[in-house]
Amino acid sequence: MPRRSPLITVMANAAYKAAKGLVRDFGEVEQLQVSRKGPADFVSSADHKAEATLVEDLRRSRPKFCFLLEEGGVIEGEDSSNRWIIDPLDGTTNFLHGIPHFAISIGLERDSKMYAGVIYDPLRDELFWAETGIGAFINSKRLRVSSRRNMGDAVIATGMPFKGRASHPEYSEMLDTVSGETSGVRRFGSAALDLAYVAAGRFDGFWEFALSPWDIAAGLVILREAGGLVTEVDGGDQMMKSGDVLASNGVLHNPLRELLAKAADSGK
Repeated sequence: MPRRSPLITVMANAAYKAAKGLVRDFGEVEQLQVSRKGPADFVSSADHKAEATLVEDLRRSRPKFCFLLEEGGVIEGEDSSNRWIIDPLDGTTNFLHGIPHFAISIGLERDSKMYAGVIYDPLRDELFWAETGIGAFINSKRLRVSSRRNMGDAVIATGMPFKGRASHPEYSEMLDTVSGETSGVRRFGSAALDLAYVAAGRFDGFWEFALSPWDIAAGLVILREAGGLVTEVDGGDQMMKSGDVLASNGVLHNPLRELLAKAADSGK
């Protein structure tokens, strides 16, 4: 079993603690589906409670670190070189509809680079974690990306444009193109888990546009430490700023990027 560093232990324990409330609230959400009002407000409350638990726990262990939070925004700290980037409930729409696919995501940015990450799926009790130079793991098992070399054998994940998020005009063409060249495209509704699944070899690639830093912070380091490759969809390296992400097992990165570029050109 890999020995977790004190840093990963702190992150994991915070995720476990926040997850208890989410699992309890998820059971309540399932009962709220018969109500015309209530579920959205309830989920918002669950989001905030989980975030408050995470902040409290992480601050107790690392009191000087800064925070970037989905719900609470920026919290400055004395140690400006270390910043927690947190999504307390990635997959909120799934949670709202009683779909059991969501996660807690905690990333640590050190000197403006992603250094460590934890993504916890509480319903499956799967903790994906990584620290720069140490490797990536799921619970006690080491993670490695898939070894598939042919696009025709690949399963690719994506995040489709939806209400409230900026659309990408060529997305439909991209989806058609990738679907026609692979074994399938999946849309599960949690970018954090999509990246973790690429790291675990369950998916061979993933792309999405206009994500927020907390959606991808932990997943970037987990994927890299598992041997994968992540860039912007156009090949750039400013994913945390643009929110445009293309992730893969490395071998299929250029073929997938070329398919997306070809589709984007034909869709203009």
